[in-house]
Amino acid sequence: MKINKDTVHKVADLARIAIKDNEVDALTVEMNKILTFMEKLNELDTSAVKPLVYMNEKPNVWREDMAKNEISTSEGLKNAAIHDENFFFVPKIIDTSK
Repeated sequence: MKINKDTVHKVADLARIAIKDNEVDALTVEMNKILTFMEKLNELDTSAVKPLVYMNEKPNVWREDMAKNEISTSEGLKNAAIHDENFFFVPKIIDTSK
């Protein structure tokens, strides 16, 4: 498969990348190099290669999920600028009146 100028524009549009007309020729050459490299990789015999599922073979070690009460509510709120007995008060950032 050969990449042409229309394909470069289509890929740029799909990727939402703005390209200038003077960049198209260089991008065409680069994309063709990538495809040539991929075609070369397709020529290799990979029938004896195990599929890579995980980056390392060790099983994941999961810790027990246990709820802990690390600090009390009053300790958590003591440095808050504005709060009531249970909640932080923060400035409103989303205007829902529209």
